[in-house]
This record gives sequence, structure tokens and C-alpha cells, in this order.
Amino acid sequence: MSIREFLRNQNVPFTALLHPPAMSAAHRAQSVRVPGQKVAKGVLVRSGTGYVLAVMPSTYRVDLERLAVALDRNLADLRIATEDEVEPIFADCERGALPPFGHLYGLTTVVDSSLASVGEILVEGNTRHEGLRLRYRDYEAVEGPIRARFATPIAPRRRRATERRVG
Repeated sequence: MSIREFLRNQNVPFTALLHPPAMSAAHRAQSVRVPGQKVAKGVLVRSGTGYVLAVMPSTYRVDLERLAVALDRNLADLRIATEDEVEPIFADCERGALPPFGHLYGLTTVVDSSLASVGEILVEGNTRHEGLRLRYRDYEAVEGPIRARFATPIAPRRRRATERRVG
């Protein structure tokens, strides 16, 4: 079932936004002119013998140590999944697309608490060229994720001197 169909079946209002295929959630945010903290990205994390879907703003990264505490797991059992591990789990999704609805794929979903305060979020559908805008509270109601603080902001990249504009 597509993410669109799932949301319709759950009577969740959303707006579909088409954009050029994005290689990352940060690029998706730029492409649709949405602040990065409102773009939810999913990261598949290997946890022992299974997987967990970690969802956070595109401007954040997973802190495995904090995630281990939030999930009451041993840090040594956690690692970011490889693309080859992601593909069979999200088989109905385009490679690189990772919707934040882990329960549709038999996964536990943990969402970073920072997303709860943004009102509306933009999530990925089944393809890399489609974003779905919906209210965070609707997302939480249909997904039922564990809410925890496990992500940390990504420091902005500094441009090298040769990349700086002269003017």
C-alpha cells in the first residue's frame, strides 16, 4: 500500500508536493522551500537481530548513544543500516526513499521529540520526488511512535576559502 493510500484510509489530511528527486532530506527541504527542521527523515537502525526506524528533522543526525538509552538497548547492538539492508524492508519504495511509517513495515518507530513542536511536517512517500505535508499530531496519531530525545543538530558546513565568493 502506498503512503498516500495509507493516509487516505486513515482519514489524515495531507498535501502532496512533487519536486525533483532529492538525494537527502536536506535537499528535499531546499527544493520545496520548507525549513529543514520541519522535514522528517527516517534512518533505519540495526538493533541486535532486528531494525528500528528513527525519525528526526532533516537538520539532525542520529546519536546512537542517546538512541540506545531511549530504547533501553546496548550501544554495541546499534548501528546505521546499509542501503542493502534498507531495500528489502522498504521493497515498495524507490531506492533512497524511506517513509517515516515504520509500523507499515513491521518496525518500531522512534521519533525525536524536537519534531513534536513544529506543527506541520513534510514526510517522504514511496518515491524520492514526492513529499507529503501533514500535521505532526496526525502523524503521531496514526504511527504511534516512541517519542524520545536521541538526535543532535548537524553542524552547518563551513565553505572553504576557495569556495567563498569574492565581491
